[in-house]
Amino acid sequence: MSKYEKVMHPYHLVKPSPWPLIMSFSSLILTIGIIMIMHQYSYSILVLASGAVMTLLTFYVWWRDVINEGRKDNAHNHVVRKGLSIGMLLFIVSEIMFFAVFFSSFFKASIDPVAILNGEVWPVAKGQWPPAGIKTLDPWNIPFLNTLILLLSGTTVTWAHYSIIENKQKDLVTALAVTVILGVCFTALQAYEYYHAEFKWEDGIYASNFYMATGFHGFHVIVGTIFLFVCFIRARTGHFAKHRGHLGFEFAAWYWHFVDVVWLFLFTFVYVWGS
Repeated sequence: MSKYEKVMHPYHLVKPSPWPLIMSFSSLILTIGIIMIMHQYSYSILVLASGAVMTLLTFYVWWRDVINEGRKDNAHNHVVRKGLSIGMLLFIVSEIMFFAVFFSSFFKASIDPVAILNGEVWPVAKGQWPPAGIKTLDPWNIPFLNTLILLLSGTTVTWAHYSIIENKQKDLVTALAVTVILGVCFTALQAYEYYHAEFKWEDGIYASNFYMATGFHGFHVIVGTIFLFVCFIRARTGHFAKHRGHLGFEFAAWYWHFVDVVWLFLFTFVYVWGS
């Protein structure tokens, strides 16, 4: 290594990577596929599947590179870990802003129901919520069961965290496996709930707010489940053994707890109070 190549600072400069550009194209194809399905265009399933596969593969290779940076290149020193932690916290804050907008829309529509665009689009009788013709879901059925599932998954994530601290690798793998299973159960129950709901996403302002808020949260549950599944695979290969670092798991745990808290607000205001 020449004197010009010698690193004189503690920061990690990422090597040129094609994954951000490929991820942009993959996300674009995935979005186009979703829009095509909504408008019932030909080959929409093929476009959606292509975008989904490309996105998942890009996730895999990108995460692989980040893991190798920390494990093989030893690039994740104290300064880099601090920067990554701040980045993850800011990402979660940005997600909070998303849900703040959804809740604001729901509260505006429910607290002061008024006709939208003079009753031409999504008519709502003033002072009536939910709107006429909307049969809301029973909050004490599947939504309550999903609440218990997410609360339980929060405890299993904490169990996994303490297992890392105490270097109990078998308990770590078990706790992560249980958490992933609970995440899959939540998603399956929500899909069942959507399928049997008596209102669809185009059925007015109530349905629009309901599916946007709960569906966006459901997407976060899927992402969090994948995140934890990756941690489960890594745990089985000993990546989180004592003194090897576990920043990836900490980020997954933060994200999952965020998902838990958001659901409590959704259950309280959208399902219970909103019905």
